[in-house]
Amino acid sequence: MSAGHGPARRLALGSPAGRWVLAATVLGSGMALLDTTTVTVALPAIGRDLGGGLATLQWVLDAYLLTLAGLVLLGAALGEMVGHDRVFLAGAAGFGVISILCAASPGGLVLVLGRLLQGAAAALLVPGGLAIVSTAFTAEDRGRAIGAWSVISGTATVIGPLLGGLLVDHAGWRWVFWINVPLALAAAGAAWGHLPAREGGSRGRGDRLDIVGALTVTVGLGLAVTGLIAGHTLGVALSVAAVVAGLAVVVGFGIMETRREHPLLPLGLFRIRAFTVANLTTLFVYAALSAALLLVVVELQAVAGYSALASGAAILPVTLLLFALAPRMGAVVTRLGARRLLTLGPLVAAAGLLLFVRVSGPASYPTVVLPAAVLLGLGLAATAAPLTTTLLEAVPVSRAAIASGVNNAVTRVAGLLAVAAVPLAAGLAGIDDLSGSAFDHGYHRAMAIAALLCVAGAAVSFVGLRPRRHRAAGSDAVSA
Repeated sequence: MSAGHGPARRLALGSPAGRWVLAATVLGSGMALLDTTTVTVALPAIGRDLGGGLATLQWVLDAYLLTLAGLVLLGAALGEMVGHDRVFLAGAAGFGVISILCAASPGGLVLVLGRLLQGAAAALLVPGGLAIVSTAFTAEDRGRAIGAWSVISGTATVIGPLLGGLLVDHAGWRWVFWINVPLALAAAGAAWGHLPAREGGSRGRGDRLDIVGALTVTVGLGLAVTGLIAGHTLGVALSVAAVVAGLAVVVGFGIMETRREHPLLPLGLFRIRAFTVANLTTLFVYAALSAALLLVVVELQAVAGYSALASGAAILPVTLLLFALAPRMGAVVTRLGARRLLTLGPLVAAAGLLLFVRVSGPASYPTVVLPAAVLLGLGLAATAAPLTTTLLEAVPVSRAAIASGVNNAVTRVAGLLAVAAVPLAAGLAGIDDLSGSAFDHGYHRAMAIAALLCVAGAAVSFVGLRPRRHRAAGSDAVSA
């Protein structure tokens, strides 16, 4: 990591320094992506070992998503202020150290606290990887570097379910956290002394990090999620009070942001119709996906009798199709327009989620699970690229980075809220026996709810995006 804040030295991708930078960012970003998928597969084993029923599993996921969603925009702003190189290195080191706490957790409370801290470290790590790749390389190599980073980092998402299953079945659930330690050491080692320093102070001397805003929205989301997950122990009155208080704090955060010169969340972007529609569609579709993946993995292991490895392999088509097909959808977006794909894609995903309802007791993989996973993967693949296209075409080029950051945060918030709210709506709150008929029946209701969320995403896109049309040269209108 270079010292100082002078002009950054641009690197050639084929140079030794360029290879070190790419390796560091791939390892860091890949570790964060890998952690998400491996932990999901490990949840039933964590529940069996630590107890606490479904609520414990919800908190293991949501504690991480809470701090990541609440602090990721702050992490990006911090990188702009002091240099993404420094923030990335701090995030990688912190992620590795906190993974030790998670791996050694003696009980559910310590693991949840560890996951809160792990999400905060990821909020430093996640925004920096792509930012470094986007700015470190020469103009001639930048496109190839971003492509290589995307492909190699995305591979972590694909192999995550299988790796998580292997670790749980043959070494134990704690190894889904232990494996982060050598990865973090490798990422920090590759980064140290090789990441080119980025110009500092680009946001201006008078600018300040919106730490209060980040903490406010995190507390607000945390209160709402606590009310949703812990309602069966808090009681109805306290649960409702926590949700209402959380929503009030989030609204207060929005009011605060309108009064800041340099807000953490630039609410003015939401005046752009297509930007708002893309983020609402993201909210619905990724809420459905997050809730479904949690409950499908539990159903397959606890009810259908799959091993951790078998359940990881069962959901592999979802990530494999998304990874393989999403980059190729750009040409389809050009031909058909984003509006059609953002209507069709979520509907196909909804059909896949409805097929997952058939999982109950011993479930044949080829005839029951595989068709559902394939349809869900195809629907998500048809949705991802049009969402990105719509989002970036809706805003000026100068606002593309912050627009992408906002959408990233919306994705995390969608998962955070869905993991807490969908089980409650499906009647799964307070269930301790994950292998019993009560969970099985609630799971079926939850899949139907997740499908309805995808249908809502399709409806938002169909109604909110304008039909495709030819644009006059220089027009700023979005053609979807």
